[in-house]
Amino acid sequence: MPFDFKKFMLRISAILIFSLAILIYVFPIYGKIDLALIQPWIDQFGHFTERNNWYLVHLNHKVFKQLLIAVYLSFLVLWLASFKLEKLRPQRWLYGYMFVVSILSTALIGILKSQSAHACPWDMTEQTATGFIWNFTATHGHCFPGGHASTGFALITGFFVFRLVQPKRAWFYLIAGLLLGFMMGWGQMMRGAHFLSHNLWTGWIILCFNTALYAYFYKFFEQQKQSTLSKDISALPSDD
Repeated sequence: MPFDFKKFMLRISAILIFSLAILIYVFPIYGKIDLALIQPWIDQFGHFTERNNWYLVHLNHKVFKQLLIAVYLSFLVLWLASFKLEKLRPQRWLYGYMFVVSILSTALIGILKSQSAHACPWDMTEQTATGFIWNFTATHGHCFPGGHASTGFALITGFFVFRLVQPKRAWFYLIAGLLLGFMMGWGQMMRGAHFLSHNLWTGWIILCFNTALYAYFYKFFEQQKQSTLSKDISALPSDD
């Protein structure tokens, strides 16, 4: 069945609009869900008991991030190798796009985060004589959206890159990106670095960013598909 670009864009635009409404009305920042889900990781005086947890600090925050950075760098290596290896040349543009847009996705979140006035949860609890209170006017800032989760969510780029030429691979990147982004963000939430809403916004922004770029560069993806099909046909055995 031929790929219907307009129908695809309408569907994903509807998903983005619907999910935006959910973020605003169901998962507001500092809302009831944010506070309820982060409560299990706070003691009675407002201290985050898992802030320095070895697994969350080293495995989730460092090792997973480094592994994913290695994945993104592998596409840079493939792009560079495509100038030397003939078998990689047909997908040179895809490799380059995957690397650049993945990095731009995380960079975009980093820029937004650096300009944000939202504080991290661990800077918003104030101890009292009987427990703690939330200070929603905390001015530390620079904690929205979730930066760490962006490294995982950036894998969503692969869904758009391989959507036309390798659909199964595309779905793998989409599912892996959503799962890793959510998992890495949840680990940071347990430490008190972010609320759930911070990380959900990260995923939404990256999906929106990728959708916009895909719409702009679609003709190149279509050309890549035609090039791949032509190569596959030329590789078929001749009847002569």
